Amino acid sequence: MARPLRSRIVIGVAIVVAVLVLAALGALFALQRQVKNEVVAVLGPLGSAERIDVGLTSIALTNVRLKAPPNWPAPDALRAEHITITPDLRALFSHRVHIRDVTVSGFDLTVLRTPGGSLQLLPNLRQTVSSRDGAPTGAGSGAPPADKLIDHIALRNGAFEFYDRSISDPPYHVTVSDANASVDHLRLPALNDPTQVSVTGTLRGPSHTGHVAFGGWIRIASRDSQTTTTLRNVDVSTLDPYLLKKAATKARITGGTIDLDLETTVQNYQLHAPGTLTLHGLALEPTSNPLDTFMSIPTRAAIAALKTRNGDLTLHFTLEGNLRDPKFELNDRLFTQIRTGFAKALGVSAEDVVKGAGETAKGIGDALRNLFSH
Repeated sequence: MARPLRSRIVIGVAIVVAVLVLAALGALFALQRQVKNEVVAVLGPLGSAERIDVGLTSIALTNVRLKAPPNWPAPDALRAEHITITPDLRALFSHRVHIRDVTVSGFDLTVLRTPGGSLQLLPNLRQTVSSRDGAPTGAGSGAPPADKLIDHIALRNGAFEFYDRSISDPPYHVTVSDANASVDHLRLPALNDPTQVSVTGTLRGPSHTGHVAFGGWIRIASRDSQTTTTLRNVDVSTLDPYLLKKAATKARITGGTIDLDLETTVQNYQLHAPGTLTLHGLALEPTSNPLDTFMSIPTRAAIAALKTRNGDLTLHFTLEGNLRDPKFELNDRLFTQIRTGFAKALGVSAEDVVKGAGETAKGIGDALRNLFSH
């Protein structure tokens, strides 16, 4: 009798364990469905995913597309071959959203800089999340928890399509390819915590392939930040609209690369950003027009001075100002500092500048005489 009793006890324990396992799996799948429904709800008005697979610990999306809002410079705000989301399922029991990891692979992400200088990305997604945060909460409401924490976001093997309306309209377009990025500790919707950001990629120009790196921390809600920007071996022509054309430059650049190191700190909307800009092998097309200038310097004087330095020179500058001041224009400050530092670094003498100014005045006089003689 003892053996059958033991057998019945073992069978009973096994049944209890099986029931508990099934209940746990049922709860797990229910939580996974909740997370999947949340993903579908966010995607619904914005775009689509060709496939959504729910696993035991993660959700995988294939061929994701997020449509762009009106007046966006590209048809899509984001395209990605794969997105994998790994949630903390236990957090949902306490009505929290805690995402441990989001990995985006094979992506094409559009970033827009407005005429005022602010950066925008995924605007529709932010609006959708904000609207769902404002929905009624409570049992059966279907509204997501207000607090959302994402530990880590990784973007791999993609491209950032950067459009800048502060330079021109239609916006100036630069592609950062072979791009990888990470974002750590993103708390929504407050965005008051420091968020770590890192970006690397390449800038392909007509003659060289440059490299770009950006990293540091940003407190998005207040704009406080401390970041470092590095450029290496970037074709001058790629950044021409930022560094040269706006800085009173009419001469045509035929060659050269740029290295940049910029340390940026923003605290209470006060910007402090010392930087070093190094030009390698800068070459200008010779001109017979005395009115042509390079960085406000007569082109002839600039070419002569560059030849003595093999086209290499280094500029030091510091950008400072109040980001809340409507009169503060970051582009203008940068152009002014580069233009001022260029003459100093180039070592153009006062005699050369006066001579160049005299040739410019003579050229204007000749042009006026020709105009009125016909």
